Amino acid sequence: MKLTRRHALLAASALPFAAPALLRARPALAQDSHGAASAAPPFPLHQVFNLGDLKVTTLMAGAGQQENPHSIFGLNVDDATFQQVSEENFIPADRTVGFFLPTFVDTGNEQIIFDTGMMAGGTVAALQDAGLSPADVTHVVLTHMHPDHISGLTDDAGQPTFPNAAYVSGQVEFDAWAAMNDETFEAKVRPFQDRMTFVKEGDAVAPGITAMETFGHTPGHMSFMLDSGGRQLLVNGDVVNHYVWSMQHPDWEVLYDSDKAMAAETRRRVLGMLAQERIAMQGYHMPAPGVGFIETRDDGFRWVPATYQFV
Repeated sequence: MKLTRRHALLAASALPFAAPALLRARPALAQDSHGAASAAPPFPLHQVFNLGDLKVTTLMAGAGQQENPHSIFGLNVDDATFQQVSEENFIPADRTVGFFLPTFVDTGNEQIIFDTGMMAGGTVAALQDAGLSPADVTHVVLTHMHPDHISGLTDDAGQPTFPNAAYVSGQVEFDAWAAMNDETFEAKVRPFQDRMTFVKEGDAVAPGITAMETFGHTPGHMSFMLDSGGRQLLVNGDVVNHYVWSMQHPDWEVLYDSDKAMAAETRRRVLGMLAQERIAMQGYHMPAPGVGFIETRDDGFRWVPATYQFV
């Protein structure tokens, strides 16, 4: 599988929800008890739960609205089908709201962040809202190298967002982007090459955190299984980009999947495993805070948001 220059340009210029202003940065107007308008963030900036001995914090690095989602999802189905599926799930067919949800894990010895958001500012704000500091991060783990996952590696001045961190990536993913001379990769990832550890299927990032090859969305896309105290959670990056259009219909093509057939095969394999083994999932673009469970539904799967299972 080859990630072409066209794929890179698509990823950089038209990622889902990347172009609009972040909703987190443009607070919604809420009314107080006296009816006066007051600014309030539309989504919580973080949520914390325990997975065995691991403390997991999901971070709302940003959210954005995108029009005409059928130009991104379900490329191989007609408008009527896309409209019907959307209506059946009580969501509009002409717009969608997507989320950028890095995951922070405190193992007791390491403080690990999975992916970095579209902009450093949004990720740092979410960390600070959770009482965390970018300087405390010991490891930055990348699921893949689309701009909305790597752009938070540095700030607007090009300075490292996580100055004390080591960096982890899949070898296949790094090599694919390095071969393209991609501008965002060169600016955001290449400077950390000498501080980067490369992982493959089954490698441990830290005790209780194991790499899983989930290729298709990009040539070397990686997911990471968290396992502690008899509980598991898969941090799955962009294996699934939407809880309806990609999950209920895993064979629907997604614009940003570099190998659409492999991406669909990976979705079915990973979602099937999660459903069968009743393992929780954290999805980078799932509805905030992005943690839930998977069940089989017809020929696809259904998203079941987590509630108090981890309390």
